[in-house]
Amino acid sequence: MTAHSENAKFLENLAYHSARWAGSPWAYLVAVGFTLTWLVSGPFLNFSSNWELIMRIASGAATFIMVFLIQRSQNKNSLAMQIKLNEIIAALHGANNRMISIEDLSEGEIHSLQKDYQSLATHIHKDNEASTHAVSMEDVVKLEEDVAKLEEKVKTAG
Repeated sequence: MTAHSENAKFLENLAYHSARWAGSPWAYLVAVGFTLTWLVSGPFLNFSSNWELIMRIASGAATFIMVFLIQRSQNKNSLAMQIKLNEIIAALHGANNRMISIEDLSEGEIHSLQKDYQSLATHIHKDNEASTHAVSMEDVVKLEEDVAKLEEKVKTAG
């Protein structure tokens, strides 16, 4: 194992255990205890600027560190959720396998897909098909193409 991978593993474990501890009841009790101690010490320190500075620095540092711990946890949870959804999509018969890993698409491509699925939802609601059978995106695209062809025939015939 290389020094780089050992460091990465150490940092991953540190972040994992720090995030787990920060979300625990003990962390909450430590924060409440620190805050109460700070408040109680105020009168003894004449509510000095140093007294205020202690809390500002401590809370600022804690917030700074927590932002990164929370983001790391969110990134890991989001990735795990995407993998689980990809597995479900891949396993379902009739599911649109193009949806696997759509999180890697550009924002414009995702918005385009959202519009397509909005069209599918409109089609399902319009025809009240939601409870009778599944409708795929391909079915809606083919139906829209058929409607466009019929409209073109009507225009050329008339």
